[in-house]
Amino acid sequence: MSRFIFFIIFGLSVILCTSCGKTQTNDEITTRCPCFERNTSKSGNSWEYSTDWEVPENDFVGIENISFENYPKVDGSTSANILNTMVACKLLGLRYKWMPPLVEEWFLQYDYNAIPEPYKSDFFGKRVMTSQTHGAFMNLIDGNADIILTHRTISPDEKAHADAAGVSLIETSIALDAFVFVINKENPVNSLTVNQIQKIYTKEITNWSQVGGNNAEINVFTRPRNSGSEEVFRTLVMNGIEPADFPEAAIGSMAFVFREVIDNINSICYSFNTYKDLQARKSCDEVPVIAINGICPSENTVKNKTYPFISEVRVAIRSDLDHNSMAYKLYEWLLSENAKYTITECGFLPK
Repeated sequence: MSRFIFFIIFGLSVILCTSCGKTQTNDEITTRCPCFERNTSKSGNSWEYSTDWEVPENDFVGIENISFENYPKVDGSTSANILNTMVACKLLGLRYKWMPPLVEEWFLQYDYNAIPEPYKSDFFGKRVMTSQTHGAFMNLIDGNADIILTHRTISPDEKAHADAAGVSLIETSIALDAFVFVINKENPVNSLTVNQIQKIYTKEITNWSQVGGNNAEINVFTRPRNSGSEEVFRTLVMNGIEPADFPEAAIGSMAFVFREVIDNINSICYSFNTYKDLQARKSCDEVPVIAINGICPSENTVKNKTYPFISEVRVAIRSDLDHNSMAYKLYEWLLSENAKYTITECGFLPK
């Protein structure tokens, strides 16, 4: 009997030891990642996309004496466009509402009739801008913007331009967002490891069957260099590994990432989860998000940083910005507790 018990204990020990540190495989992820659930409304209800006019909340604390006349020039990335617009509306007391896309992207419509006459034609365009990430950094460096909101830090190209101009920047993180990989809904793969993602983008893995999927060539899509999502992909996901060249696969607009994935059954690409949810508004039934290392992006896995790919929403200014200027006051406000509900309302997780 003692020998029998010994073998049972030995067998259990072997099973436990061989499972230690095991990486979860695709076969163990049997269901799709659920859509990112958020509680952003004050009533605690699930996040809803209202198309009714919204006004700043009663307890909203803005910036004293800010106005259409002295509002700073704020530029930013496509993924931060909603935050840029909503901040301006709330600080200036404008109503706003969600509008369905003219092409691919939902947007915030401000109350045009409430804008004072001298600013109707060009306030949203000259003071609240969306020049995309690279354009926003260049405008900040060249003095054509006072503040920018982006999903990444300055790129090497932009840093070289800033150094040549004798300009240094201050970049501060204000929120978190999940950086996600999306695939076609017909693709049976539910999870990939970090290593598998890297090998797909270095062309070491070229067929979905190599990662538990169908016997089909992987159709890899990318974004152009210096775009926000491409630079985040290179630093956060590739971590110094040079990706292969996919020149024919670069998608110029973030909005068209999801169209390409929907139209190409064996495709893969990447985006920011808040952009997917709020601006592209693609449900998980339309465009699935895959788990990374068996971990789905969620409010909890982003907050506790167990999800492997977490991006930071940042505000940047020039280091020589006058601390008495309205631009610097806006920078300070974005870092304060008073901005956190607005940041949350835009789908991000405040830091």
